[in-house]
Amino acid sequence: MKLTSVPSFLAVAVVFAALPALPLAIVATLGVATSSPVFGQAKPKDSVVEQALIKLENDWNDATMKRDVVALGRLLSDDYSFTDHDGVISTKAQILAMLKSGEDVVTSAVSTDMKVRVYGDAAVVTGRYTAKEQLKGKDISGTSAFTDTWVKRPGGWVCVATHGSTVAKQ
Repeated sequence: MKLTSVPSFLAVAVVFAALPALPLAIVATLGVATSSPVFGQAKPKDSVVEQALIKLENDWNDATMKRDVVALGRLLSDDYSFTDHDGVISTKAQILAMLKSGEDVVTSAVSTDMKVRVYGDAAVVTGRYTAKEQLKGKDISGTSAFTDTWVKRPGGWVCVATHGSTVAKQ
């Protein structure tokens, strides 16, 4: 019998079929345990990427509060777009111009409840963003739920899109 196209745990079961039930049970248990994501199939690379993206999210908040358009410009792709809770879409150039001119002033910015999902050279970060912010003289402080889409490019990770939805005050 040729076993090359049979899953490894089945091949082991066939080989040990002549053995008493106890060794077969041990082999089956080990096969399931080592193939289960719960048992050590963690992806340390993804964990490193997750931590790097959370750091970039926090760096973004810091750059915004400091009105550091150079630092923020490095975090956003040239084709970046932000969609707000009203469906208004802003480009990277528009966001940087408002920050630089003082039209957008952020005095406090904190991201919480961040979850990162990595898909190779792309990742999605979701979370909550709470800010004290004045936009064109109007207080827009509050909490938003956000989704940031990141792409790994030769120079590192850049955010290509954000969507923010206002969280109702309770």
